[in-house]
Amino acid sequence: MPKKVIIMGAAGRDFHNFNCVYRNNRSYEVVAFTATQIPDIAGRKYPAVLAGKLYSKGIPIKPEEELEKLIVKHDVDLVAFSYSDVKHEFVMHQASRVQKMGADFILLGPKQTMLKSKKPVVAVCAVRTGSGKSQTTRRVCEILRNRGLKVAAIRHPMPYGNLAKQACQRFGELADLDLHKCTIEEREEYEPHIMAGNIVYAGVDYGMILAAAEKEADVIVWDGGNNDTSFYQADLYITVADPHRPGHELRYYPGETNLRLADVVILNKVMTAPPDGVLEVRQNVTDYNPGALVIEAASPITVEDPSIIQGKRVLVIEDGPTLTHGEMLYGAGIVAARNFGAAEIVDPKPYAKGTIAATFEKYSHIAGLLPAMGYGDQQVADLEATINAVPCDAVVIGTPIDLRRILKIKKPSVRVTYELQEIGKPDLTDVLARIGKKGKK
Repeated sequence: MPKKVIIMGAAGRDFHNFNCVYRNNRSYEVVAFTATQIPDIAGRKYPAVLAGKLYSKGIPIKPEEELEKLIVKHDVDLVAFSYSDVKHEFVMHQASRVQKMGADFILLGPKQTMLKSKKPVVAVCAVRTGSGKSQTTRRVCEILRNRGLKVAAIRHPMPYGNLAKQACQRFGELADLDLHKCTIEEREEYEPHIMAGNIVYAGVDYGMILAAAEKEADVIVWDGGNNDTSFYQADLYITVADPHRPGHELRYYPGETNLRLADVVILNKVMTAPPDGVLEVRQNVTDYNPGALVIEAASPITVEDPSIIQGKRVLVIEDGPTLTHGEMLYGAGIVAARNFGAAEIVDPKPYAKGTIAATFEKYSHIAGLLPAMGYGDQQVADLEATINAVPCDAVVIGTPIDLRRILKIKKPSVRVTYELQEIGKPDLTDVLARIGKKGKK
């Protein structure tokens, strides 16, 4: 009899693990996925067209809160934990929930879940979400493109819509964002790549995605999500660390795995982080991965028009996931507001509408700024309504995309951007020199 399995996930790593290990594997029967972190995922199905010949009706996706009931109902043998950016202690709490019900608890490793590419692969991962993977990935792509190489960036999954239609997505121009009905969270990852001239792939089936990307690229660049590990075997594994959150590189799953896997650690934001934080992270790299090369870097900010900030009462909007499960207290928008002389940073919490108010309730550590949440149409509408309800003179947009493309902001606004800037030698140009050379990976 096949072992009955539940996969605990958040619409990303869980589907990949299923595709790699359990799809078309008669030794197992996956009875359900559970979902958390991402709104509106539970209650749907992983479609039959993606699930394979053993699952003609698809696989239900249930709320994680129903885990114990599902174990009993289906007499489950094992539960595979398959999502990221959570404390080590949290992972073991889930293990205790599962084992209390009599089932095994497992973490699938790289050997089973990292696919092999025919092309050289550079993986960019992180110890926490919001560390600076995106700008690092763009910098890697820029360096490779400047050498005349064709690059495809493959982004960690963000399948928040129709899973069957999102199996393999390609983004080459801004119109593709509308074509694929992308959420704000998806746009925040894809749009900066497109603006930089990069081709981006994403979706659900990362075997299918890899095959498509290999047809047009000399080099594959894995653009990780949260602090998840790479879906592909990497010829160069880059991990980004954040000294604003020193010690997190050892306390969050699977960020510590990324730290230990890294060939190169980018110690980012060193110009704004406390010096003690920089020293602590550097020492932890030395202690836990002494063979890794450490490159210090900054993420200097650029503001369109500082006069919109100076002396004004401003609302600051920051990247949503970085503030929520990333647990950052501020981002580039707050730094810009302070550096360019805002008279006051207005707290949006009293004016929050609908799902945005619910976000503040769930993530009580967020204060004095607005997370740009937009996983669906209702959340986008609530975000727009909240912005326009805040009594301020101007809006500071610190998100990776220009929110003015999709929201009607009724007050003067200014965008804050940031890119990776390496400090000293060796730098990323040096470590990427062997990637893509004939006969080498």
